[in-house]
This record gives sequence, structure tokens and C-alpha cells, in this order.
Amino acid sequence: MFEVHPNPQPRSEAERAAILANPGFGQHFSDNMALATWTAEQDWHDREVSAYRPFQLDPASAVLHYAQEIFEGLKAYRHANDSIWLFRPEKNAERFAKSATRLALPVLPAEDFLSSIETLVTTDQAWVPGGGESNLYIRPFMFANEVFLGVRPAKTVTYCCIAGPAAAYFPNGVQPVNIWLSTRYVRAAGPGGMGAAKTGGNYAASLVAQQEAYENGCEQVLFTDGAERKWVEELGGMNVYLITADGKLITPALEGTILEGVTRDSVLTLGTERGLQIEERKIAVEEVLQGIDSGLITEIFACGTAAVINPVGSIKTEQKSYVVNNGQSGPHTDGLRRTLLDIQYGRAEDTHGWMHKVC
Repeated sequence: MFEVHPNPQPRSEAERAAILANPGFGQHFSDNMALATWTAEQDWHDREVSAYRPFQLDPASAVLHYAQEIFEGLKAYRHANDSIWLFRPEKNAERFAKSATRLALPVLPAEDFLSSIETLVTTDQAWVPGGGESNLYIRPFMFANEVFLGVRPAKTVTYCCIAGPAAAYFPNGVQPVNIWLSTRYVRAAGPGGMGAAKTGGNYAASLVAQQEAYENGCEQVLFTDGAERKWVEELGGMNVYLITADGKLITPALEGTILEGVTRDSVLTLGTERGLQIEERKIAVEEVLQGIDSGLITEIFACGTAAVINPVGSIKTEQKSYVVNNGQSGPHTDGLRRTLLDIQYGRAEDTHGWMHKVC
């Protein structure tokens, strides 16, 4: 259980209302945060929800030198009756545990992971926006906090969960994005590396390629495998899907280099219900580019917790720009996005038991 010691100086109702009216994404945070500490001697202890505040880190704190850290991302949704729900939080707890194991961090029990989120969201429920596609974005994370310089797993670890109101992930809203195909940089080295873990190093590795994408007029970058530079993997922060003219929904297989996206997994289920034939397998870059040119590939979209489902308008290489569906979103992309959002916001029946009520 997380004890609640609420912020004694929360933002005023007027300040909060102004933020909720135009929250952006990842710019504002609620009044409180969840905290817990792990030490080799005491295991997990000092669980609490208390005032959002800066950390005070020693310059020799292990995370600053060896990047031993992980994080998650999920959302709380306000339904029309003012109840507040989470979407498949147990999957985030499961992935958080896998990431911890890969980074040699202690596993936070699933019940503690869920309790921290539920307690924080309940305490700061006034920060959950309503209307449109706004929501409360939730960021649990864990990092090595031992004051020690040496290459070994830390014996002191901090867990924290923060939350903030969010609007659309992309500043221009849901519009087809242009994707730069990276041939110079890779996101993950290969099986046995950290590609399947949700750790900051993977995102740091994507940033220089993201800069290259911007320089070439693209909003996102698509990575290939680290060994052959032949196989499509994922975007810098999202999984990728192809839809073909003969009704196939294709996505790269999970082989230890791709993040097991919660949205990715949900799309597999919803795609089957739309009558699409699911294929999880290796996808060659040439197959994608030739498929766009021939018209076999009719839609491409990226998906993730932050962006939900976003259409891809083109894939650009150093030689050519391959335009998908005349640069427009397609019917399956739009339909899958609408179905997923309707479930998350309580506008459609949750036949899968994905929604988790908080308050």
C-alpha cells in the first residue's frame, strides 16, 4: 500500500483549469507523485504518494554513470460518467518487470506497480481531463540511486511514478507522418541486447537518427535490424504495421529486439475482429518499398501508448520518397484507431476486459 501525504500546496483550481485547457504533451504534471525505495538490505519500502518535487541526486549516483534505468507509459481516461479508467495496466506491470530483469534492477511486484498508479490517479483525479482525446499520461520509472562508481548492479534503487494531462502526441494532431528510413543508425544491436526493454538508452540511441529525419523533412524514423540492415524493426518510439490489398495486417515479429507494445498487442486482436489476416514475421525493407510502389501495401501506420495509432503518409530514403495511399490515412487505420479509442473512453463495450476502473 502507498500511504498518501498529499501536496500541502497544490495548484489552484484556476491554475489547473488553465493547464487542462491546453495541456500539450509531457509539459505539465499533477500535484503529487508516487515513490518507493529498494535496498539490498530492506527490499521495497517507504511507499508513499506525496508532493511532486525535484530529486536530489549525488553526483556519483549510479544512474548518471551507467544508465541503469527503465520506464513505462500508460494513460488514465475519464469516461462520460466521470469515472476514471486505465487501459491494460497489468501488461505495463509485466513489461516493467521484464525491463527490470534485463537491466539488473529489482522487480517491483505487480501489486505495488498497480497500487502506485491507482493511488496517484485517485489522489490527483482532478487532473484527469475530460472531452476530446485528452487524458492523463502516467510515467512510472525506476533508476539506480546508489552513490557508487563501479560496474555492478546498484544496491539502492528509486521507483517513482508521475502523471500529467496530455493532448495529442503530435503537435499537428492526427495526420499522416513522413518516415525517414535510417540506414546509418540502428536502435537495437540484436537478440540479447536491450531492444525489448523499455529503457532510456534505446530512446537516446534513436535521437541522432531522429535529427537526420528532421533534416530530410520527416517527422519520425524507421529502424532496421542491427545485423544485416535488411529487416524492418520499429520507429524510434512506436511499433509499425502494414496493411495489404489482399487483407493482411503485417507487423515485425518480436525476436528480442522490438518492444512488446501494449497497443501493438491490442491491434493484433482488433485487426482479427476486422477480418484482417494477421502476420507477425520478418519484413524486408525491399518488400515494403516494392509493396508501396506496386500498390500491394495500401496502408501503413505506427502505434504506441502516446500516439495511439497514427497513419504513415510516406517512407523516404536517400534515393526516393515512397508515398502510401496518396499520403492519406486509410479505412483500416482509421477504423482500428476509432475502435481502440472508443474502448478506452468507454464509448464502446469492452468485450476483452481491457479496462481497469480506478475511481
